[in-house]
Amino acid sequence: MDLYKPFIQNERQKKLVDLAGELADAFSKRGEVYDREDRFPYENFNDLKKSGYGKLSLPKEYGGEEITLYELVMIQERLATGDAATALSIGWHLGGLMEVTETRTWDEGIFKELCEEIVTNNALINRAATEPATGSPTRGGLPQTKAVKTEDGWMVTGRKSFTSMARVLDYSLVSAVIGDTEEKGFFLVNHSMEGVSVEETWDTISMKGTGSDDLVLTNVRLPASSLVERDSTTSIGNVLPKAWLLHIPACYIGAAVAARNYAIQFAKDYSPNSLPGPIKDVPEVQRKIGEIELELFKARQILYSVADKWVREPAKRADMASELASVKHVVTNSVFHIVDTAMRIVGSQSLFRSNPMQRYYRDVRAGLHNPPMDDMVIGMLANNALK
Repeated sequence: MDLYKPFIQNERQKKLVDLAGELADAFSKRGEVYDREDRFPYENFNDLKKSGYGKLSLPKEYGGEEITLYELVMIQERLATGDAATALSIGWHLGGLMEVTETRTWDEGIFKELCEEIVTNNALINRAATEPATGSPTRGGLPQTKAVKTEDGWMVTGRKSFTSMARVLDYSLVSAVIGDTEEKGFFLVNHSMEGVSVEETWDTISMKGTGSDDLVLTNVRLPASSLVERDSTTSIGNVLPKAWLLHIPACYIGAAVAARNYAIQFAKDYSPNSLPGPIKDVPEVQRKIGEIELELFKARQILYSVADKWVREPAKRADMASELASVKHVVTNSVFHIVDTAMRIVGSQSLFRSNPMQRYYRDVRAGLHNPPMDDMVIGMLANNALK
């Protein structure tokens, strides 16, 4: 059964899914080795660059495909069936660029130059906003990274944690407090600049391949034009919700689909001598597979319907924050249930390091800690209901 056929709306989307599928199939063959050896998936990112995947969300006039949010979640889900960590990492790149493509809030010349770097040299970029002292930026804490005005620009000093794919990044959008104010800005930092370094601190059991190391900035001198976004605390409520963050639940659905596929194939193939045939004929196994299919249907329907609404009804985008947050909450909790049920089908074999099920289980657990967190989503829904 083609899981993507019900959601593909046109030939362009089919080609995009096929592209993601080719990459995913290659990634899946390497995933176990990367995980077991704690290796960063450099080969995966080389494949992404060769395929042009990193330019898909750029404007068409600058050499991109200008994919929609609906297309983003579709290709990210498919890519994550091969390796969720690589998919989540490149999703930050694609999603952040999608936001700038849609809003055009940057100086157009700076954005055009960045697009040219991505198209010509396959440059990679990510936001660097999380810090050890503040935790997730979605909690509202001001960064300790500081940008001081100089005669010819800025000098930025600080440390960022959870910087996905830091080892292969060419640029980062670094959040910093501007001078002695409480205003936050985002600065475009080229990783080749003096004072920029990566400290390999990533040592987790989940999403190992994201390589979300610390980005260290020591008296980094930037041109005045590097301040590409300003985000004062008084204007936070006046911006559109970051719909591109739906790439997060899309990636975790991809991991759950991989677990689902493995469990179903296992049920077809495994025939213990206590049974006349494979375990797929056992009613309890069939019930568990049915539960997986129902949970997957629920998660995918909410993801794709909300993404489609964002694309088709732009006038409603400003009021979609709670819907977008709800998608993330529902999906990340659903996929955890899907993988858990799939492991029950496979049984104790799913706990062996040589079995990919334990990796899927560890990876989807990380989704609960990606923004927005469950408590924030529930609080938002409660506040909306009580208004």
